[in-house]
Amino acid sequence: MNAAGRQADPVEDYVTALTAALHGPARIKARMIEEIRGGLADTVAAYTHAGTAHPRAAHLAVEEFGTVDEIAPGCQRELTVAQARHTARAVALTAPFLVACWYLARTTGQDQPWDLPRVAQLLAVHLAGVAGAAALLAAAALAATGTLARRLPVPHRLPLAVAWTGTTASVAMAVATLALATALATACVLAANWPLLALAGALAALSHAVVAASARACRRCARLRTA
Repeated sequence: MNAAGRQADPVEDYVTALTAALHGPARIKARMIEEIRGGLADTVAAYTHAGTAHPRAAHLAVEEFGTVDEIAPGCQRELTVAQARHTARAVALTAPFLVACWYLARTTGQDQPWDLPRVAQLLAVHLAGVAGAAALLAAAALAATGTLARRLPVPHRLPLAVAWTGTTASVAMAVATLALATALATACVLAANWPLLALAGALAALSHAVVAASARACRRCARLRTA
């Protein structure tokens, strides 16, 4: 049967529209959508058990549940907090790698005839500071959206703050990757422990990729209308 002749299913149309309206961690969003679909299916079953024809029962179930515009903000708020936690966790787990990478870069050449340039040393200090601050803010965000959220409401602006914290950390990691690559180019000839620099650069690059993607998703969620 073609699309024009197919009888519309109000429940599936509703679920499709709600899915398109929501953004957040894929696994949590999928679980939320399945719970909503299940709730609608139960309501349809209750109406049909009472003698209502299935098409009418589906329409009544959707009307009873509320429109997408009414339901989406509350669901999006939950997904935004979940995305903020995802980003905060990514920062908290990867930011220490940035400090470790610079430690490796700084200590690798101590017994070798080369050393990090003065500019790179200053950059290392600043980036380590950024990483440390980002890790602390991320840990605070995890607490605010986790244990403390059971007693206190999550601050409305917290997801946006987490998003920009993650963005700042990801930029620092990108800069660290470039700086380590420069140091590696020098160390390849002069340092016997250059594989450590290669490992440090790879860790910094991987950390940047993980945090940048999560922070970008968090910024998008934070800009959406929530309840």
